[in-house]
Amino acid sequence: MADKEKRRGLGRGLSALMADVAETQTVVSEGAAERYVPIEQISPNPEQPRKRFDPQDLDDLANSIKEKGVIQPLIVRQRADGTFEIVAGERRWRASQMAKLHELPVIVREFTDVEVLEVAIIENIQRADLNSIEEAAGYRQLMDKFGHTQEKMAEALGKSRSHIANLLRLLNLPESVLEMVRVGDLTAGHARTLVPADDPVKLAKQIIAGGLSVRAAEALVKKDQAGGGDAVEKKAPKSIAEKDADTRALEGDLSASLGKKVTLNHKPGQESGQMVLHYKTMDELDELCRLVSGG
Repeated sequence: MADKEKRRGLGRGLSALMADVAETQTVVSEGAAERYVPIEQISPNPEQPRKRFDPQDLDDLANSIKEKGVIQPLIVRQRADGTFEIVAGERRWRASQMAKLHELPVIVREFTDVEVLEVAIIENIQRADLNSIEEAAGYRQLMDKFGHTQEKMAEALGKSRSHIANLLRLLNLPESVLEMVRVGDLTAGHARTLVPADDPVKLAKQIIAGGLSVRAAEALVKKDQAGGGDAVEKKAPKSIAEKDADTRALEGDLSASLGKKVTLNHKPGQESGQMVLHYKTMDELDELCRLVSGG
């Protein structure tokens, strides 16, 4: 029962969480529960998913705060010892420290540990400078930790379901390829073409070295699957390389839902075939066994 409640997260729903985050996107209206708190009494949430803060971005924000102050209050919750933990607004807190502010405007809310994490993830997803991998990881966290469906997230966050599904597919790629997207060497469009590849790392390096367009990257992946040209040696049977668009789309949807690479090997002209679930570690195998057994 406790696990079920944890996965459901907030009883009031994802949209209500977004309303709390959105309240810091504009100047708080008169009558809102805003107060000023000494900056030394405020500290970040140790479970905050966002770990990277661009130094130049923080420096620019600190200069703006020196000139205009903190316009958007932080959302915090009060701890038992009277201090405050940041729920939304850690970037403003960091920049305010650089600007040597002594107190900050905050809105105090009552949140459980589960709700704090959910709000932090939503705030990260709404960032303008978010890269595709960080955004995909945010969606995956909302699905895994709180049981949110792609449809529910699309409706609450104002995104299309296909946008969310396409980003989730990227998480099936090796970590080295994901890092190429994070640092800007590959676009999300290029990375998406690599999801069905047998050796995405090698192909990613070829795409970068050749400055290939997304269309050219798609052609490279198809050539690799067919075992031709400069691509890696042939590893898959021809029937797999000739999968129709519906089968490839279904593979992508299943991969996004399970968080693991799924391969469908359908025998041409027959009703039968195979569905292969891929895992890289014993932990991933345990997770797949749990999912298949309904545990």
